[in-house]
Parts: sequence; structure tokens; C-alpha cells
Amino acid sequence: MTTSSRTLGNLFDAFEREAFRLETLDDYSRSGSVDAYHAFLAGKPQPDDYNAGWVEELRSHTEKAKRIYRVHILSRPLSGYLRFELGWGYRKNMTGGEEFFILDITDKPNPLEGVPDFWFFDSESVAVMNYDSSGKYLGSDVLPQGRAAEFVRHRDTALAQAEPFTEWWATYGA
Repeated sequence: MTTSSRTLGNLFDAFEREAFRLETLDDYSRSGSVDAYHAFLAGKPQPDDYNAGWVEELRSHTEKAKRIYRVHILSRPLSGYLRFELGWGYRKNMTGGEEFFILDITDKPNPLEGVPDFWFFDSESVAVMNYDSSGKYLGSDVLPQGRAAEFVRHRDTALAQAEPFTEWWATYGA
């Protein structure tokens, strides 16, 4: 992949084995699915077509034995947005084959303090996700491939201390 084609979208389209995501924020409500989030807060039922495009994208990869998984660092009590993201988003995305893990830092230090949100593809390519203080997505920065080892450590630390979402949700879910 040439330097000019190294965008988040291109990396996501071109990965061959795995795509890993680290999420660190309590609120991404200004980054997409705003209407669905407001419906959730209003107590409305989840629409059948909620997140259908993403689930289709997930299936297009997971049906080819590509792994898509993420760790979300969070603490309890959950924000309204996290109740929405985990309750509607994660549970729906699992139907497309995405795997989720929770690194719950309630009453303990964050082992990845200061590490940004990122996508990591095939243990080679990193796209750092940029957000403002309100959770609005500002774009991504694709890092030079020489930074991969640093993000392997971040991914491995997150996974070593996280637990599967379904187990965590059974205990703490709303």
C-alpha cells in the first residue's frame, strides 16, 4: 500500500487477518448514530435495521475468516452513551462476527492511561482516532509503520487485562 493510500478507510478495506480497536472514551454520541442514541435514551425499542450497514461490513470480513475485535476501557457506573453503545451497538455488531472485550478500571488504575483510541490492522498499520472533548470524531491519523511495535504492546496489554464482553455484560449490563 502506498503512502498516499494509507487512510483509515483504505486500511480497513485492505486488511488481511485482523482489525483491532481500542476505545477509551465514555461518550462518542456526537460521532454517529445520534438518532439511534436519542431513541435509546427515550426508551424506544431498537429498530431492526439499526447498524445494518456496519453489520454487513463486518460479515464481509468475518466470513473470510478475518478477525475484528475491540477492547473498551471503561469504569462504572456507565454513562448513558456506554449503556447505548454496549446494549445496542455491541450486541448488534456481534451478529456480524465482531468480538468485544471490556477492560473495567472501576477502582483500579488504567494500565493504558494516555493511550489514544486507535484501529490496528494486521499488527502493522495504525490509525489513531481523534475526538474533541464532547466525543465528536475529528478524523484519524495513519501512523508510520515503524510505530507498530508500540501498538502491539498496547493491544496485548488491553487484551491481557480485559474480559469477554458477554461475561462482563452478564454481571454489569443494564
